[in-house]
Amino acid sequence: MVLSWREGQGDCRLLLSVMLLFWEAGRGQVHYWVSEEAKHGTFVGRITQDLGLELAELVPRLFRVASKDRGDLLEVNLQNGILFVNSRIDREELCGRRAECSIHLEVIVDRPLQVFHVEVEVKDINDNPPVFPKAVKNLFIYESRSLGSRIPLEGASDADIGANSLLTYRLNSNEYFTLDVKRNDEEIKSLGLVLKKLLNREDTPEHHLLITAVDGGKPELTGTAQLKITVLDVNDNAPEFESTIYKVKLFENAPNGTLVVTVNASDLDEGINKDIVYSFNTDTSADTLSKFHLDPVNGYIIVKGDIDFELTKLYEIQVEATDKGNPPMADHCTVLVEILDTNDNVPELAVKSLSLPILEDAPVGTVIALISVSDLDSGANGQVTCTLTHHVPFKLVSTFKNYYSLVLDSVLDRESVANYEVVVTARDGGSPSLSATVSMSVEVADVNDNAPAFAQHEYTVFVKENNPPGCHIFTVSARDADAQENALVSYSLVERRVGERALSSYVSVHAESGKVYALQPLDHEELELLQFQVSARDAGVPPLGSNVTLQVFVLDENDNAPALLPPGPGGGPMKLLENVPNGTLVIKLNASDLDEGLNGNIMYSFSADILPIVKSKFYMDPITGEIMVKGYIDFEETKSYEILVEGIDKGQPPLSGHCTVMVEVEDTNDNAPVMEFKFLSLPIREDAPLGTVIALISVSDLDSSVNGQVTCTLSPHVPFRLVSTFKNYYSLERRQRVCSGEGPPKTDLMAFSPSVPDSGDREDQQAATVGSLSKVTRQDSLSNTNSWSSLKLMSIELVMPSNHLILCLPHLLLPSVFPRIRVFSNESALRIRWPKYWSFSFSISPSNEYSGLISFRSD
Repeated sequence: MVLSWREGQGDCRLLLSVMLLFWEAGRGQVHYWVSEEAKHGTFVGRITQDLGLELAELVPRLFRVASKDRGDLLEVNLQNGILFVNSRIDREELCGRRAECSIHLEVIVDRPLQVFHVEVEVKDINDNPPVFPKAVKNLFIYESRSLGSRIPLEGASDADIGANSLLTYRLNSNEYFTLDVKRNDEEIKSLGLVLKKLLNREDTPEHHLLITAVDGGKPELTGTAQLKITVLDVNDNAPEFESTIYKVKLFENAPNGTLVVTVNASDLDEGINKDIVYSFNTDTSADTLSKFHLDPVNGYIIVKGDIDFELTKLYEIQVEATDKGNPPMADHCTVLVEILDTNDNVPELAVKSLSLPILEDAPVGTVIALISVSDLDSGANGQVTCTLTHHVPFKLVSTFKNYYSLVLDSVLDRESVANYEVVVTARDGGSPSLSATVSMSVEVADVNDNAPAFAQHEYTVFVKENNPPGCHIFTVSARDADAQENALVSYSLVERRVGERALSSYVSVHAESGKVYALQPLDHEELELLQFQVSARDAGVPPLGSNVTLQVFVLDENDNAPALLPPGPGGGPMKLLENVPNGTLVIKLNASDLDEGLNGNIMYSFSADILPIVKSKFYMDPITGEIMVKGYIDFEETKSYEILVEGIDKGQPPLSGHCTVMVEVEDTNDNAPVMEFKFLSLPIREDAPLGTVIALISVSDLDSSVNGQVTCTLSPHVPFRLVSTFKNYYSLERRQRVCSGEGPPKTDLMAFSPSVPDSGDREDQQAATVGSLSKVTRQDSLSNTNSWSSLKLMSIELVMPSNHLILCLPHLLLPSVFPRIRVFSNESALRIRWPKYWSFSFSISPSNEYSGLISFRSD
């Protein structure tokens, strides 16, 4: 692009050439150039296109441009991706007189982080005219100055470079002076006036000249200075320096007072005209005057200010030697002081871009930071080498001149190292070398790459049965090595069926704390082992999880009492023969206890409230539960035993079960019949009528059933017979006459027999010859046996007669309705009335002394 315009009265053409020169492969560098003084908005280049970026991604990826130089000179239009001039670019202000002048741009985009280096070279234009140190220069020349003598002048300077700074000089036409320009091997021009015609102060005391400097630019620019020459009166010899040019090398930072050089001039005159005074040229810059001091007598030049190579690399000092003649004469020389660099500048480090935190799964080669390094020194002193902390998973990659990228060199693991303190050290090549460091804390961001982990794959838990509902039985805990949400663990049951029921009906787990609760009382007898899994899952995306197995053993508690099985076949009574020997097994009890261990270990014993007689007859083995005979078993003594048994387990507290063992004693024929004469009437009269009762015999047998059934017989061939009058009672009666010499019977016996006539009333009075009244008692009630109803005896009236009455009252089964009976007696007779065809008996209550027999005996 070429733009031209006119400004002021002269023609000015500004050549603006902007072109893309090259792309350096592998280094991400784009090179443009632009002329200085380009207008605002001047096109520089299609930077996004040249960098391979899409316009649509500039804003989302935070496209930005940074520069270590003035950052406002160039700008990028994010809508079209064009790099343009944003503000005035002055090459001389930006780079001074350096031959090369570039603006270094860093183009940075994120997601992922990419850094591009763009170099925009600033081309010089001829925008600076030559400038003389002074617009008016006063010179004093003796009129005796010889032809051809040369008067040195301070030349002009041009801030431009190259051809634009190449100067030529012109002097206005005059008859006395010509302009002499000399160029030495250092390309330093020495400007001077050469006298071509002798001066005559009296003719022309002053001369006015105009010197013009023209640069080599197109269009060319000029600068002028006026020379005012005053012609002085004679002073024959001017001082003369040993050398017109003194070259000196001086290290920067030389201390004040350091001798730089000694200039020396001599004067052939004598006296005061020979005395020389040294001084800096009046055109010497203020900066030079502030750095050096010239001894006016000895010509010593010494350091008096800070000498900095980075500010000025060469000082050109004009020194004058002036004698003290009148008028004084002077000579000039040039002192070139070359400043040598010392390693006095520490390298500078600057982090231009930092993309943190970095994800732990970032791929190798990910750019983390862009670091710029610089050193104001030159040569080896300015050559900087960057190193990185050892044993970090990063490396420095040189991406451009004095630029390094901090990139990922190996795989990261936040769980191993969550933060790296990275120290970048920049060291120059000076001797001794100087270094600078910059520290960065590189945080590794977590990704969900770790599942929650339990300390064990399986836990064993012991829980006592009969726990209260909702009790806490265990706490599971899983650790997730990740951070924040990725490490937030929640717990849940891995549902399954336990028999016919869901696992969640037995236990639950708190989602946050991992506490496991038993939702209902556990029963060891129902469920000895409850095995299930708990899942731990983090809150990452996607979530990760793991399981742990819990084995819950339900411990037995003594919550079941022993159960004693009913004794005997079908639960009936046990049969035991009387007179069995001691040690005879009656029964072996079998008890069960659903508990285990000591809780299910049963000891057998008799109950505390068992009757002493039972305890005396039987023994129980506490371990086997066998009940054995230990005492004499007599059916006639006790026909049955009720044995109260308890089984006690060994739990704490102990529990017991009870049962009753009914033992029925079976009779054996171990008792002989017993015969007893209850009544005997002897002698018997021979004329006693048939059926006369002679004796009342009672027979008994303590045995029962057939063993206790007694049959009585009478010796043969006797005139008597046995008549069963009542159960176990026999009457010995006369069955035929007895021959005897005795008179009629004197006694008569009347016995009441169970068997009575079927019909008719019976009323009789009989006398008793034997017997005595032991005791007569009153009983207001009659009792029946064999489930007969109770009867009420209204009254019994007994009067002691002279006769004796015997009432044999064995136990008689009576009807439920018993008629009223009265017994009357007077002195002459005893009368007994009872209903016809009824036999009766009554019993005296146990509190009475006698029952069943009432007998009277006469005095």
